[in-house]
Amino acid sequence: MRFQPSFLDEIRDRVPISAIIGQRVAWDRRKTNASRGDFWACCPFHGEKTPSFHCEDRKGRYHCFGCGVSGDHFRFLTELDGMSFPEAVERIADMAGVPMPARDEAEERRERERASLHDVMEMAARFFEEQLQSAAGAKARAYLRDRGLTSVTQQKFRLGYAPDSRNALKEYLASKGVEKAQIEACGLVRHGPDIPVSYDWFRDRVMFPIEDARGKVIAFGGRALSADAMAKYMNSPDTELFHKGNVLYNFARARKGMGREGTVIAVEGYMDVIALAQAGFDNAVAPLGTALTENQLEILWRMTGEPVLCFDGDQAGLRAAWRVADMVLPLVQAGHTARFALLPEGKDPDDLVKAEGPDAFKAVLAEARPLADLLWMRETSGGVFDTPERRAELEKTLRELTNRIKDESVRYHYAQEMRDRVMSFFGAQRARPQQQGGGGNRYAGQRGGSRPGIAAGRLAVSESLARSALVRRASGVMPLREAALVVTLINHPILIDEHFEHIEELDLTDPDLRLLHNAAIDAVAHEAEERGAIAAHIVQAGLEEIWQRAIALVRKARMWPALEDAAIEDARDAFGQALHLHRSARTLHKELKVAETALATDPTDENYRHLVEVQAQFRDVQATEALIEGFGISSGRTDRN
Repeated sequence: MRFQPSFLDEIRDRVPISAIIGQRVAWDRRKTNASRGDFWACCPFHGEKTPSFHCEDRKGRYHCFGCGVSGDHFRFLTELDGMSFPEAVERIADMAGVPMPARDEAEERRERERASLHDVMEMAARFFEEQLQSAAGAKARAYLRDRGLTSVTQQKFRLGYAPDSRNALKEYLASKGVEKAQIEACGLVRHGPDIPVSYDWFRDRVMFPIEDARGKVIAFGGRALSADAMAKYMNSPDTELFHKGNVLYNFARARKGMGREGTVIAVEGYMDVIALAQAGFDNAVAPLGTALTENQLEILWRMTGEPVLCFDGDQAGLRAAWRVADMVLPLVQAGHTARFALLPEGKDPDDLVKAEGPDAFKAVLAEARPLADLLWMRETSGGVFDTPERRAELEKTLRELTNRIKDESVRYHYAQEMRDRVMSFFGAQRARPQQQGGGGNRYAGQRGGSRPGIAAGRLAVSESLARSALVRRASGVMPLREAALVVTLINHPILIDEHFEHIEELDLTDPDLRLLHNAAIDAVAHEAEERGAIAAHIVQAGLEEIWQRAIALVRKARMWPALEDAAIEDARDAFGQALHLHRSARTLHKELKVAETALATDPTDENYRHLVEVQAQFRDVQATEALIEGFGISSGRTDRN
């Protein structure tokens, strides 16, 4: 039944969300502040030992920093306990002491009908599973065996087979007492005024049950076994239960799996999801045979603020990535964006994990690039900008892209980012002599464009993009202070807990160190509390070379407080000093860019004075850094031979 928003608001306001959740979890006494309505617990949606599940009475919301689930009173009851929405409302209204509004009989009837349709879809799923194991399913079993899917995986995803018959499923359901109208309402048969006798929608196909957020079957996908079939893949039609653009395949399992992985991966098809799950990646989802929709993107964002969108390594895959980037761009906001991973040429996830194993796919994920990088690559890949007109055209294109962003704050920062990239390329890149030979720029793996001619013009490649699989070049110098900060955190994990708010949002310029930092945070979020466990997580993530390079840099600079054998008091003092300097410098650097832009666009005395003031502050921070050499080496305890 439908409820008035005012009624829902009233019962929400009367019942603290902690009273709902507290019935299912034990609050962590160390992190919880009940007087402020701030509660922490181990997440009830995924297994964990370190509390990362947070709820706040003032906002009436919960969020898990491990698996990404979030919501309000009603969502907690519907998603954890499997209640229907009306049942959740009734439970909370009872706790609030508020009588339920008069029932809407028509809506209740629809709820009952939907429940009965779920029963029919479950019966159909079991029929397809049984057919897969029958003599008629031999060809389907051979297909799945050739695709490398084990029987355990087939059972986990409830794969089945639709017989090559016009009425096998229809007759089976009818024999179980299912009415003709229900079979039609589930989209299991083709029917209509121009069809004298209805017939099965799926015939001679491997069947993939499609489930809703609660794991109930709401539709099917079918893969044709006959080469003569009109469509290789086919989905159920839209029904009362199923709307293709609002559903992601494997959503319910992936939401649980992302608690271990820390994010969710969107791939292109059913088989990619299943192959990745068999290889150990339980956090993959897929749209249903079409390009990702805005509604599906919103579903991903409800799971995590930065999903990884993965595309096949061919021209079609790159074009699909660009189309999705154009769809995502207007919708981005703080905490809602995406990263893009492109597979090696000619590979999809299924091919990659079979040929090269899970580590190869992990490497692809590690090189996933931000949206800004993908857009920059598209507009500049293979381009030559050797005339003022061509450079002006690039700037115009980037401005038009940026202006499509609806969120004002994000639009401002994207504009700043693109200006910085353009200024860096047309300024510093122009002054830098082009390098040739083995020590010069090397460009590999560029899709969608020819190899650029270095002599003919300048190729626009950002420093962050330069290290990715999309465009490779000789790696740059790792910033010393940033390396020291990250090395200290990994060697002394207690500092992560002490400075978690600042550490989680640490603004690092070096992409390799960002990978290392993210891996350390991910390890801590998944119960790694000791240095050895975090280091092992880093090695498992394929980042050992970066880790060793960072350690070597810190050792060479004699920054002893960052190293493993330093006393925690020394590490804490030096780290606090370095963190303060780093945050001050990064803030002032951004303010300096803003002031320079303001003066360039509006050359007033006020903007000039502001620029001079920020420059002076920036010089003060630089002078302080020079005085203490960036990491508190003047401390007597850190002076070693």
